[in-house]
Amino acid sequence: MSENNDEQHNVQFESTSSGASLTFPMQCSALRKNGHVVIKGRPCKIVDMSTSKTGKHGHAKVHLVAIDIFTGKKLEDLSPSTHNMDVPNINRNEFQLLNIDDGFLSLMTADGGTKEDVKVPEGEIGDKMQEEFDDGKDLLVTVIAAMGEEAAISYKEAPKN
Repeated sequence: MSENNDEQHNVQFESTSSGASLTFPMQCSALRKNGHVVIKGRPCKIVDMSTSKTGKHGHAKVHLVAIDIFTGKKLEDLSPSTHNMDVPNINRNEFQLLNIDDGFLSLMTADGGTKEDVKVPEGEIGDKMQEEFDDGKDLLVTVIAAMGEEAAISYKEAPKN
């Protein structure tokens, strides 16, 4: 056996953040409406929450209603107020739209590179974005990233210099 056999295992993985984890823990009682939380492994925005009274076993429960930030699906969770829940780390970035090709956006990153792995948003936003892009408007696209997923959530016309 050659001693170079280890070489194939030295694969470099690109990380999406500076060593920060995808989520951080927060006590359930500290969560707030319009904040974010992970429910069933999905990053969500809390739209409603209520706390039930302490039962005979001594735990107040927090009922969370939240919307998945990528799919828009409604998820609910019930958890003791003293338990920790995961809160997703969410990044928001604006990119200049260079092109729309085959259902994907071609975006210019801050360092002048291109990013071509973000899908055109579905529905009205995507249709309007395509329309305004076809009209020759300079558009800035807001992309949110959380837990290894990304989505374009909005766009606006770039300010004229």
